[in-house]
Formats: sequence, structure tokens, C-alpha cells
Amino acid sequence: MTRVETVERALDLRRTVDAWRSNHSIGFVPTMGALHEGHERLIQQARNECSRVVVSIFVNPVQFDRADDLERYPRTLDADIDRCGRLGVDLVFAPSVHEMYPTPPACTVDPGPLAVPLCGAHRPGHFRGVATVVLKLLHMVGADRAYFGEKDAQQLAIVRQMVADFDVPVTVVGVATVREPDGLAMSSRNRRLDAYERSLAPRLYQALQAANALIVSGATDVDAVKHAATEVIGTDGRLRLDYLEVVDPQRLEQVETIAAPVLIAGALWVGGTRLIDNCLSVPPASQPALSS
Repeated sequence: MTRVETVERALDLRRTVDAWRSNHSIGFVPTMGALHEGHERLIQQARNECSRVVVSIFVNPVQFDRADDLERYPRTLDADIDRCGRLGVDLVFAPSVHEMYPTPPACTVDPGPLAVPLCGAHRPGHFRGVATVVLKLLHMVGADRAYFGEKDAQQLAIVRQMVADFDVPVTVVGVATVREPDGLAMSSRNRRLDAYERSLAPRLYQALQAANALIVSGATDVDAVKHAATEVIGTDGRLRLDYLEVVDPQRLEQVETIAAPVLIAGALWVGGTRLIDNCLSVPPASQPALSS
């Protein structure tokens, strides 16, 4: 296997991509490394849809609201580059913090109302950091298509809104969540779980599925749905539910009655690791009628 070309400087990134631009479509997958099968799905879709693929690997310090979380975030750069090589990535951009932020950023992106609910209510400044680094990367790469996982539904919504508001010439592509056999959403943070915590981690997905089952069977009362889902989490001392909400899929605002498709989203602490997940739920009234 040939090791994929890797650059650390934005100048080298631009030179390479600019040389491709006239003859190739360019797909971009931004990551924070610790790559897993979920990232592979993003890369594979980019590989299928574009003739050149760029992957960035950068643990973005300005999106962490806790210093210990930043310090503990897994860093596996050599293994990540090897994985990119096996997947046919054309270029890896792995900048240093100084390359991305030569000085602390004085101008940042205000992600607006989409960043207020859900994770935004529990991680102050997080989405400002996400939006800022994503905008920088999109400008640096200049890709035709950029790929993001649907597991991070709030992030995806914010990126789409930012791209529209700032007229960034890129198509944002959402890619379905990749799951373990027991339903746990793939995440770099899963590496932090010990064996017992790993056995508890699917509770969030199970709670979302319980809520979805009620909605597709006709339940319309949001509080009843949330209560039933929360019961699935249980009372194990290593579990702490940050939130479980039923919201409008586009605006991410809480709904009062379930009469149209909704996003069920949650965040669960499993020991010292915070996991997020979501699912789209379509009530019977919104499902297309079968033709006779």
C-alpha cells in the first residue's frame, strides 16, 4: 500500500487542490481523526461521487468547552493516515493548531439560533468553534462536495445554514449514521468506554427507538413519548442523561404535538464519556397512503 500524500500547511493543500481543479471534482471529508467505520462511510461516498478526495485530520481546540475533554480526545494520526491510504484518499490535510490559528481567532462564526437547543444548551461555545473551523476548512480546500455524518444532526444543520448564509460554493452531503451490531452509533469517543460502560452505551439508541416506536404507532403527546424513552435509560449510576428532546428536523425547535416528522435527539453520559445520537421519526399522519 502506498502511503497517502499528507500535507501540514494550508499553502501546500491549496497548491495541490488547485492543480486538480480544472479536471477533477473534489470531495472533502473533515474529521478530528481517530477514524472508524463511520468515517469510512463518508470517505467511501466521497470516493464514489468525486474524482479526488481530501480528508482533514485536526482536533479543533476552539470547539471544546472543557480542557480535560480536549486533552483526552484520541489522537491516532499514523493509523488514520494508513486507513485513508487503504480507502483511496488522494490527500490528507493534517495541520497543527498554529497552522489553523496563528493567533487566537478574533473573528468567529456566530452559528445563530440553530446552536441554542440540544447540545448547544449544554456545551457553551461548542458550535461557534465548529462553525469557525468548518468555514476555514471549506475555504482552504475549495471542494465541490463536503461530507458530514447525520449522527451529528445539529452540526449538520448548522453547517448547511452557514454555507447558505455565506454563499460558500460547496454542496453539503449528509451521510447516514453507521452503527455497531447492537445499535451504538460509531464515534471516536467510544474508545474511551471500558467494557462495562460499552455494555451500557446502547441505552441511548434503545431509548430513541422506544420513542420512535410510540410515534409511528400514533402517539402525539411529546411528554409521554419522552417519559417512555427516558425510562429505557434506566438508573445505573454510570449513566446520566443530558437531554432527550423531540424537535422539528429543520429548525431544531421543540414541538408541542407530534403531527409531522420529528427528530428525536439525545445526549447521554456513560461514565466520563458523552455520547450523542438521533433518529428521524415519521408519524402515521405524515406517511404516504398506499395506492389501491
